[in-house]
Amino acid sequence: MAKYDDAAWHYNGDFPKDLPKENGATHIGMLLTWCIEMELVAEEQVEDNFTQITQVKNRTQTGVDFLFNCCDGKFTTADLNEVGNGFIQDYYDDETPFAQAYSDYLSDYAEVFNIKVIDHYLDHDSLYRLENSWANYDLLAPILNQRFRAWQNFKSQQDY
Repeated sequence: MAKYDDAAWHYNGDFPKDLPKENGATHIGMLLTWCIEMELVAEEQVEDNFTQITQVKNRTQTGVDFLFNCCDGKFTTADLNEVGNGFIQDYYDDETPFAQAYSDYLSDYAEVFNIKVIDHYLDHDSLYRLENSWANYDLLAPILNQRFRAWQNFKSQQDY
């Protein structure tokens, strides 16, 4: 099991002292929400956390809540099915051929939410102060949908 991200990496690092640790996971939770909505989560997650997954889909629980309550704050390969892992492996890392050709998740996230990039790193203060809201998620989801379609086309061209 490989780890894509871990909330503790953020709230234990260069993190604003006045914010709750959940703010260190907003970017992870929004992507996890999208994966849940797209049914890219692992069957084991569905079996073990059906109620919580339904709550995320119904917007009565956020992806950040799900991340902490069902994934121990960690976003890993065990959380996703084969298609989900294929996409996230290519999109979450900025050095993959797909990310080089299109974009990577954090670059898209920074662009959508106007987060400053300083010396190739996202400005932590603006990154962690972004509100974990459904309105913000709704701004990001169309970009994720667009990247997923691009990834599907990208992968189908590689199969030839």
